[in-house]
Amino acid sequence: MSQGSATRYPLVLVPGMLGFIRLLLYPYWFGIISALRRDGATVIAVQVSPLNSTEVRGEQLLARIEEILRETGAEKVNLIGHSQGSLTARYAAAKRPDQVASVTSVAGPNHGSELADHLHTHYPADSAKGRLLSFLLWLISALMCLLETGYRGPRLPVDIPASHQSLTTAGVALFNQRYPQGLPDTWGGHGPEVVNGVRYYSWSGTLQPGKTDRGCNLFDGTNRSCRLFARTFVREAGHCDGMVGRYSSHLGTVIGDEYPMDHFDIVNQSLGLVGKGAEPVRLFVEHAARLKAVGV
Repeated sequence: MSQGSATRYPLVLVPGMLGFIRLLLYPYWFGIISALRRDGATVIAVQVSPLNSTEVRGEQLLARIEEILRETGAEKVNLIGHSQGSLTARYAAAKRPDQVASVTSVAGPNHGSELADHLHTHYPADSAKGRLLSFLLWLISALMCLLETGYRGPRLPVDIPASHQSLTTAGVALFNQRYPQGLPDTWGGHGPEVVNGVRYYSWSGTLQPGKTDRGCNLFDGTNRSCRLFARTFVREAGHCDGMVGRYSSHLGTVIGDEYPMDHFDIVNQSLGLVGKGAEPVRLFVEHAARLKAVGV
């Protein structure tokens, strides 16, 4: 076995909104965990509420970190969060920097999502369209609970309005006032790499224009959804992954922000059908080696 990704502390993977560990035989982190383990890393995928505020999810993550530290005997963990999982990881690190060695944001809405803003404006919670959207999200969440095979804990609470508000520009701005660690001082810039002993990193992708998109596979249905969602972007129009803007994703040291991948490609969904030029698994393996090189 290679030891290229054998970091000092375990890698803990935190999913985004409507995230999971495994639905029946289908894992959220498709091919990523196995690749990291083959390269020597200790990797643990965790489950938090699929639909809830970042703070609630963060408290759940803190409890899970305590369990992982007891189970592994490690002193700290390296958190890697996708989408809202990035905010969740940031919360945990801000609250317990003594237990977190690093936070890595993968397509995280660290300054909010213009898609969430669009839904907030055009699908208000007290409207018929808003209630229909909430029902559909609740239905998806309930179905996921039935299909989830990688989680054995108590049923996690769902709060759809809190989940949505946590992803809007205004909601994330309030979050950032409380937990600014790793944020850039200027729009589109890098943030500090180390804050309170915790290292911060980020990477993200963008949709490439045209039908010959390097990050698009003909059988990749989520890419079509992301292209539809991308139409809601104004500030970062043409520079988003369908759910998160290029500069909104920045946190700490920015490894890259224009990889040819949509919001789902970046965690190797669906079934690894991410298209020519997209190598999400490689990014995770290389990052584990990066963390190892700095001693965490």
